[in-house]
Amino acid sequence: MIELIPAIDLIEGKCVRLTKGDYNTKKVYNEDPLEVAKMFEDYGMRRLHLVDLDGARQGRIVNYRMLEKLATRTSLIIDFGGGLKHEDDLEIAFESGAQMVTGGSIAVKKPEVFASWITQYGNNRILLGADAKDNKIAVSGWEETTDIELIPFIQAYYNKGIRKVISTDISKDGMLGGPAIDMYSEIKKAIPSIYLIASGGVSSIGDIEKLEESKIQAVIFGKAIYEGRIQLKDLIKFNDKET
Repeated sequence: MIELIPAIDLIEGKCVRLTKGDYNTKKVYNEDPLEVAKMFEDYGMRRLHLVDLDGARQGRIVNYRMLEKLATRTSLIIDFGGGLKHEDDLEIAFESGAQMVTGGSIAVKKPEVFASWITQYGNNRILLGADAKDNKIAVSGWEETTDIELIPFIQAYYNKGIRKVISTDISKDGMLGGPAIDMYSEIKKAIPSIYLIASGGVSSIGDIEKLEESKIQAVIFGKAIYEGRIQLKDLIKFNDKET
């Protein structure tokens, strides 16, 4: 059964979404992310993917107070990403209530630091963010594309102990045009035992069902909920299968 992970992206403490990672496309969906998180919780969601977009852009954790608010006032299991560049950032995230953190830019720019986090905290708490544009890794809030190939990047960290990966095809993000199933299938073929979390492009219940049919273990979605393409009540059947 595919694991459902709704997303909240934060800018200035507000619930927003971008299109293809472009900060100029920012759209505010709710001034109070706690209200959104409680809505997810009310409909049986157990997980939350929380992204500090201010942090991703500034290279330091920014919205930790909102993380703390969501962690203390809901029962959601939160994985947090954005701006985690130093040990201090990681400690702030965990102390503020994150149960998992996602490292993307740090895994590219300071691989020895990220590898030490895996060793210190364990691969159940450290997730790899592997976001790609034309199969090349992108970092710094997707504002910078590297020459690093997606699958070898994931494979290298799998060899270092990573077991859970969040991967986004940036061209799909916020477009509501369907997820990059071919890309995910290629990742699973290359690294069959990786726990792959698909992100970006989900526009309907049908997209989630296609990912499930493709043996993708988890999916992150956000804009489809905020735009009314997916009704939370229609996701209850997935949660019922898990229990």
